[in-house]
Amino acid sequence: MNILIDLVKNPVFLSAGGAWLVAQVSKIIYESIRYGFSVRRLAGGGGMPSSHSATMIGLTAGCLLTHSALSPEFAIAVFLSMVVMYDAMGVRYETGQQAKILNKMRERDIEEGREPLFDTPLDEKMGHTLSEVIAGAVIGIAAAIIMCTWIAPLIQSVL
Repeated sequence: MNILIDLVKNPVFLSAGGAWLVAQVSKIIYESIRYGFSVRRLAGGGGMPSSHSATMIGLTAGCLLTHSALSPEFAIAVFLSMVVMYDAMGVRYETGQQAKILNKMRERDIEEGREPLFDTPLDEKMGHTLSEVIAGAVIGIAAAIIMCTWIAPLIQSVL
C-alpha cells in the first residue's frame, strides 16, 4: 500500500501519467470530431496528439523540474524520450504507411475475385507525424509544470 501512496505523491510519476491521460483524452476528442467516434481509437496507436511523446516529455520535464539537469534521472529520461519519439515518427509511422498499401492490395484482390492474403484489414494508424509528436511534447511539458508545481505539493500536503 505504501508503494501506491508513494506513486501518488511522486511528481515525476504524476507528470508522466498526467501527460498520458491528457493526451489520450485529447486524442479521442480530436479524432472523434475529425473522423467520428471509433471504439478502436480508445486503445489504438497513432493519432493527434502523440501519447508516447506526451508521456516521455512529461517524464523528462518532471525529472528536470524535480532533480535538475545534472541528475542521472534526467539524462536517462532525455535519451529514452529521443528513442521513443524517433521510433514513433520513423518505424511505426512507416509501418502504418505500408499497411495502407497492403490494404489497397487486399481490396483489389477482393474486387477481382481473388482470395486476399489476409482476412482483416491492417491497422493503418500506427505512428506519428512531426506535428503529432510536437503536440504531445507540448502536453508533456504543460503536464509536468502543473503536476510538479501545483498538484504534487498539494497531494503531499494532504497525504
